Amino acid sequence: MSRFIQLHLLTAYPPANLNRDDQGSPKTAKMGGYDRLRVSSQCLKRTWRSFDLFSEAVIGPKGQRTKLFGLDKYKDMIKEGINHENAVSWSTAIAGVFGKSRKVLADSELKKTLADEKKRQEFEAKLRKRWTSRSCEGFDFNALTVEELNKMEGVEIEQLAFVTQEENEAITTLVKTLAERGSEPDQSELEVLRDKTSSVDVALWGRMLADAPKKNIEAACQVAHAISVHSVVIEDDYFTAVDDLNNGLEDMGAAHIGETRFAAGLFYAYICINRKLLIQNLDGNEELANQAIRALTEAAVKVAPEGKQNSFASRAYASYVLAEQGDQQPRSLSVAYLKPLSRDNEDFLADAIKLITEQKDSFDQVYGVCADNRYELNVPEKQGTLAGLLDFVGQ
Repeated sequence: MSRFIQLHLLTAYPPANLNRDDQGSPKTAKMGGYDRLRVSSQCLKRTWRSFDLFSEAVIGPKGQRTKLFGLDKYKDMIKEGINHENAVSWSTAIAGVFGKSRKVLADSELKKTLADEKKRQEFEAKLRKRWTSRSCEGFDFNALTVEELNKMEGVEIEQLAFVTQEENEAITTLVKTLAERGSEPDQSELEVLRDKTSSVDVALWGRMLADAPKKNIEAACQVAHAISVHSVVIEDDYFTAVDDLNNGLEDMGAAHIGETRFAAGLFYAYICINRKLLIQNLDGNEELANQAIRALTEAAVKVAPEGKQNSFASRAYASYVLAEQGDQQPRSLSVAYLKPLSRDNEDFLADAIKLITEQKDSFDQVYGVCADNRYELNVPEKQGTLAGLLDFVGQ
């Protein structure tokens, strides 16, 4: 069984805005002195993890990546008949297992804030705005005082936490136990963190717990930012919308005017999976690890980022995939595109495939063979199949 699986993908997207920056423009990166289109690794992982294809292909539950785990358990406690005060206290303790709780003003600081009418109004408005958006069956947050809303802050944690399915189930059982006996959880009951899991997304992409480093899970999968193999210029789409009920007798103008940015590109993407670590993270479940690798590979080949899809319909399959197995030190082939393809290239895809193949052969010649086995899916040449690719990576 090979330790590493590496995937190199070339995917062409038509005009699109797959992954936006803070200005709404497609993300870019400078490589080889030229601006390239970029899709961040975070965007790619979120896309693959949240797509039905990934969930359906994997036997086993996904983890929960959330700040609201404590709030979710607070709602469960209310449904179980636990009173509001205890539910707040106990769910705050549960939330604290997975991260630092949101700031709750101390009594002295709260008293000082409430003594100033302007600060009181601002503070209360902020709290009520947040908590009126948190619906809870069987309980009305609007009925809470400012002091009670302040205590509610502790049920949420400040940073996103990855909660595994096993940990979620343990806490769900604990909530029922607390409801039956009517007393707070003791410390031993809150020791639910695990460093092994059946949640394949947590096993693949890991998690970091600052307050419990021994329960960190090291990511078994590394994903590079996808970049275009050529330089790029971001373009602007000026558009208008017409009012269907405007007969044009008084106003011939558009009802709406807007502008959005876009670009088209051929992207190189790289994924490295440590199969040995993935099996370890999944507590030795080799079958589940292979299912996860197959599911991730299929998602990476077929699923496009969701950014502006309704505007551009820029869905695309990979046109070329090179999959590699081996125990050798992994390496990206992105250097093949350090010099971007130029407008002089008559066939971007064919030239890009040629460059990545040559780069692979160059590494093999200089460093020795960099993989024990390889599989190619080449759509232009009608070479390989998706089924063959999945069998190759999932064995």
